[in-house]
Amino acid sequence: MTLDQAVAREAPVETAAETAGPPSVVKGEEREVKAASGVEGLELVHVDPVSRRRWPVPRWVRRTVGPLALLVLWQVLSASGVLEAGILASPGTIAATAGDLVSDGTLPSAMLVSLQRVAVGLLLGGVIGVALALVSGLSRLGEDLVDATVQMLRSVPWVGVIPLFIIWLGIGEAPKVALISLGVAFHLYLNVYAGIRGVDAQLVEAGQSLGLSRWGLIRHVVLPGALPGAMTGLRYSLATAWLALVFGEQVNADDGLGFLMNQAREFFRTDVIVVCLVVYAILGLLADFLVRTLERLLLQWRPTFTGQ
Repeated sequence: MTLDQAVAREAPVETAAETAGPPSVVKGEEREVKAASGVEGLELVHVDPVSRRRWPVPRWVRRTVGPLALLVLWQVLSASGVLEAGILASPGTIAATAGDLVSDGTLPSAMLVSLQRVAVGLLLGGVIGVALALVSGLSRLGEDLVDATVQMLRSVPWVGVIPLFIIWLGIGEAPKVALISLGVAFHLYLNVYAGIRGVDAQLVEAGQSLGLSRWGLIRHVVLPGALPGAMTGLRYSLATAWLALVFGEQVNADDGLGFLMNQAREFFRTDVIVVCLVVYAILGLLADFLVRTLERLLLQWRPTFTGQ
């Protein structure tokens, strides 16, 4: 007889019950079995947690619950008179106004003008920001010449230079595009520069050991390593571009979404203002979706954590 068998036979009944513990709160089957040594015990055959959902709700349904609940609450408050139309129009009125603006061509024309401003400003600011980041990130001399100046200018609120842009460039398209370019360039510069300087030094040493030239290192090691930072900077730049567009179109604009909002403000048309804000949000979401898609295509070689 072994020591374990002797202890099991001498153990009191109460001790065995205490060892079994309180009844389980989970569904499952328990079955008494006899072990090979002859000692009786409990074996959990199957455990089925109570919290398990038998009909899981799709993720897109869960994500739309919050906005739909907000819209319903908004409509109820407007219909009951708690939220007056002069303060904020109801969702139904806003939808009807959006339909009118689309049918008479006012909203598509304004969207086209605003999109052109963002595209030109993003292109111009992107070229400047990436070029400065490459000069500063790939060379210590370039860093000494460029980085300090950019960091100094970056600390200046870019919205505060609107009066200077108006004096220098007039009140046409140029100051609006310049304002968008300024906001875009700083974000791209910072993220591309950080991406270049964040490349693993061991990869650079491995490339040098394989005989890569300086241009080969930049092309095959540095630039691919800096690409995630560049894509992050592009996403920030797009958000800043739409923000700069709102500021730029509030000053002496004669077309575009900002012009529509200014006209609506003079006539207390909160429905038109909300329509323009919704359009800004939709355009921003579409731009972010395009960048995310581009990021997935360009960074297929870089598996990342996607959540659980």
